[in-house]
Amino acid sequence: MNVTTYLRRINYSGALIPTSSVLRDLQVAHLLSVPLENFDIWRGDSIALDEDVFYAKIVERGRGGLCYELNGLFAALLRKLGFKVTLLSGRVCDGMILAEFDHLTLRVDIPGDAGSWLADVGFGDGFLEPLKLTEGIEQPQMDATYRLSRDAHRWFNARRYEVDWNLLYDFTLQPRQLAEFAEMCKYHQTSPDSAFTKHRLCSMATSTGLITLVDMRLICRKNGVREERLLETEEEFKRTLQKYFNIVLAP
Repeated sequence: MNVTTYLRRINYSGALIPTSSVLRDLQVAHLLSVPLENFDIWRGDSIALDEDVFYAKIVERGRGGLCYELNGLFAALLRKLGFKVTLLSGRVCDGMILAEFDHLTLRVDIPGDAGSWLADVGFGDGFLEPLKLTEGIEQPQMDATYRLSRDAHRWFNARRYEVDWNLLYDFTLQPRQLAEFAEMCKYHQTSPDSAFTKHRLCSMATSTGLITLVDMRLICRKNGVREERLLETEEEFKRTLQKYFNIVLAP
């Protein structure tokens, strides 16, 4: 990994010491620059759980990826910069709770009094800034509020826009290795029940919300207001992908 090249990929030029403010700035920069996307699945290219492969795809070729790729590579960057990072297994709540290793998220421990944080650059429609890994406190960001809670076995990451809390995913603090996510990574590439095999998807945070391309639908959320437009042709899809996400897929 070339750290300088990685930081250029995410348009980051700030401090590089392991503090909570640097962690925040790095996550925000990453989310504003690198999308969650599943085009390899639709192109028939297998996803290998390997940090060097992640780096080549995301940094050198300017692509995005799944949570395993995005958070796997972000974890490697943070370690290079002196952060203590632990891979965690999460289960996304999308109508039903999926199996363990459905989602890869990160625990980041910072020296001194800064404590532990939940960091995530691989969820798509998630939290822009890292969340303090503390039970019960409300953590507002932009037009939403986040809250972590737990029972005897798991932690729960929930978001509220106005009134109701909605679970994004749950997770445990048991340390994991990248190879443990291989089975679920294969599931998301091959199962007809996976959201990633049902739709072409590209989603990236903006300074005011989120922009998402789902098949031929372009969805923009800006300052809490949602707009949707239907693309008409595959050429328009490619132009939109380049305009909003700076991705050009090789033939």
